[in-house]
Amino acid sequence: MRVFLTLVRRELGSYFKSFSGYVVVAAVLLLNGFSLVDLIERVRDHSVPTPVTELLFQTYYFWLVILLTSPVITMRAFAAEKSSGTYEALMTTPVGDWQVVLAKFAGTLGFYALAWLPLVGVLLALRQITGVAALFDPPIIASTFLGVLLIGSLFMALGCLASALTRSEIIAAMVTFLWGIGLWMAGYRPESSSLVPAWAQPALEQISMTRHMEDFARGLLVGRHLVFYVTATAMLLFLTQRVVQARRWK
Repeated sequence: MRVFLTLVRRELGSYFKSFSGYVVVAAVLLLNGFSLVDLIERVRDHSVPTPVTELLFQTYYFWLVILLTSPVITMRAFAAEKSSGTYEALMTTPVGDWQVVLAKFAGTLGFYALAWLPLVGVLLALRQITGVAALFDPPIIASTFLGVLLIGSLFMALGCLASALTRSEIIAAMVTFLWGIGLWMAGYRPESSSLVPAWAQPALEQISMTRHMEDFARGLLVGRHLVFYVTATAMLLFLTQRVVQARRWK
């Protein structure tokens, strides 16, 4: 456990020692700021029967944050180690493949969560300013951020796999972005597309992240959503471990 925690601290510290880490935080704050401006414009002149969190994730800025920042966060997980020559030194130390993979994943997910954390304070501040407690219910906010964290875990695992497959950070970022946008678009409102056959719509509905976030933003914890993200993340981490294991013996 001590080795694992050391690797996690090392991974988290690398983001705050590089310029890219602060760029990611600034980008998250900027795009979330645009989301809040759009949200305020929508609720300023009339009452809204739904929680503000549900309106927040419906903006394209919300999804841009995830789709654009996840490649930048994860691209250096393994690729930077390989390009700098420290990967070989890391893999020759007495640490297991799973320790390395899980530490990289925990470090990227931890930084992702820290980048989103200021939004919690903004929502709570708006709750105090407006005085409308029903729109900013803490359990609903907690459920929404659980959804953000679960989606982030899927994208961080996806990015770790892409980074483990190459030495180039740019290629890792591009692959992560393409995989991520493909996964998001695969389940984006399948029932409204004439290109999707009727038999495929139920399957795409199960992987639709927009549908999942609708439930999370309403304060609903649906078991199949939790199982989907946990299972998909675990499968991607398993594939990453297999890649790392194969590279170790080359």
